[in-house]
Amino acid sequence: MNKHETLRGILRYLRPHAPLLALSIVCALVNVAAQLAVPFFIGRAIDFCLGADNVDFAAVFRIFAVIGGCIAAAFAAQYAMSLINNRVVYHVLYEVRLDTFSKFQRLPLKFLDAHPYGEVAGIVLTDAEQFADGLLLGFTQLFTGVVTILGVLVILFVLRWEIALVVVLVTPLSLFAAKFISSHTYKTFKRQAEVRAEQTAFIDEAIGNLKVVKAYTHEDENAAFFAEQNEEYRKCALRAVFYASTPNPVTRFVNSLVYAGVALTGAILAISTAGSAAAFTVGALTTCLSYCNQYTKPFNEITEVLAEFQNALACAGRIFALQNEEEQPTDESARDLGRARGEVALSDVSFSYRPEQKLIEDFSVSVGAGRRVAIVGPTGCGKTTIINLLMRFPDVDGGSVTVDGVDVRDMTRRSLRKNYGMVLQETWLKHATVRENLCMGRPDCTEEEMIEAAKAVHAHGFIRRLPKGYDTVIGAEGSLSEGQKQLLCVARVMLCRPPMLILDEATSNIDTRTERLVQDAFARLMEGRTCFIVAHRRSTIKSADLLLVMNAGHIVEQGTHEQLLAAGGFYAKLYNAQF
Repeated sequence: MNKHETLRGILRYLRPHAPLLALSIVCALVNVAAQLAVPFFIGRAIDFCLGADNVDFAAVFRIFAVIGGCIAAAFAAQYAMSLINNRVVYHVLYEVRLDTFSKFQRLPLKFLDAHPYGEVAGIVLTDAEQFADGLLLGFTQLFTGVVTILGVLVILFVLRWEIALVVVLVTPLSLFAAKFISSHTYKTFKRQAEVRAEQTAFIDEAIGNLKVVKAYTHEDENAAFFAEQNEEYRKCALRAVFYASTPNPVTRFVNSLVYAGVALTGAILAISTAGSAAAFTVGALTTCLSYCNQYTKPFNEITEVLAEFQNALACAGRIFALQNEEEQPTDESARDLGRARGEVALSDVSFSYRPEQKLIEDFSVSVGAGRRVAIVGPTGCGKTTIINLLMRFPDVDGGSVTVDGVDVRDMTRRSLRKNYGMVLQETWLKHATVRENLCMGRPDCTEEEMIEAAKAVHAHGFIRRLPKGYDTVIGAEGSLSEGQKQLLCVARVMLCRPPMLILDEATSNIDTRTERLVQDAFARLMEGRTCFIVAHRRSTIKSADLLLVMNAGHIVEQGTHEQLLAAGGFYAKLYNAQF
């Protein structure tokens, strides 16, 4: 996203907080006005000190009381403005994170297939946090700085136009320097955010798959790759910090020139107008020098804020780019499938994750209700993709997938997926009790039904041995073995008893003895249900009514186990290779 689109996105979030922002502006104006009044009264107090034994203490004390009131008003306004700005910014941060996370729920799965999890997490957490920090600095310092600069210029023109002219002539040097540097800062911070996201994604992947890394003794390679990424991040960060740090000394140098010019011009005016009616007094010179300091100070702050704001814009751009991703189409107007009979057909289906890389082409198969279909083939042939298409995780590029004669694109995803029970090779359990994990698909099931499902897969025994039985809290961590987790996943499906089943190597993590028992439970579960089984094990393959042999996205053979072995084709070679 470009800067203008990013700024429009920021304004969209700020619009609901307009009343608070208006109140913040009022506080800022009060704060600036009170601070600008102080140098004027100090100059007046100095003019009442004419010499030894010639000081109007009563007037000086009255002026000091007024100065104290101005300081108190500035403090109160500054405090109120900080409270308001913090409230606005962190409400915006809350809304940005909420909207971004909600967006994830509406994105198609192909988005996560193309983006590492760590990168996505970095956008929600790190980028959003840095966006909020930059926004807070912008509210707190940018506006007050600009108002202070304009207020000082007006006052100087009223007090003495010659001094104001010196300030105006020297100031553009600071503005040009700040503009030149800020134009480069955005690019460097944008690149820094991208490299940080890549590094976060790699760290997430490396830690999440640490067992695999250690199993293949890939620690040194990972460390070397991380070192390269870290070096790239170091270069980007140093470049960004360099551009972010440059404005301050540049503006300080220009500010010193402004101060010197004002002091020299004021001294000349004080000498040349001494004794005249329009004399430029020492108090007036002190006031102008104080205003000069107040004028130059915001330039330092603004240039620092601009650097942070460029970083915030870069992070906000990544957030809004994600929020603008194409969503998964809604299906509110689609029909409810109800409870399906289980007749499934794929007609001339074609699908690919990337347009330039073909995967499934002209795939056709018809499965009657209650039939048991095994899908076999070498790695990467498209077995899991077919399962994803059945569940309508992605939609087909061409052709159609129908259930009971109805195209799945014409029915709601919820009603379609309620008719499928899935047990995958990779188990998934949430951080909750055993009971909550088992009853996830049927929260209204009875205690007896839950225990019956657990007994059917021979999980009741180890569940009962857990510290609190069915009320023991479990999760993805190592509280259960992989086999035990898989038994719970199988029991969860058995409890739902859907009309169609998808089993993707559902017994791969179970020992041989338990597998025999679970296979018997599966046999009872699959009776009268349409089953799609991605399998390699001989026991699973032989019990199927139909084998679909896939290779390179096509069905190359189909039939029963015995028929395909007798044919001596691709399946026979694939099957015999394991022996």
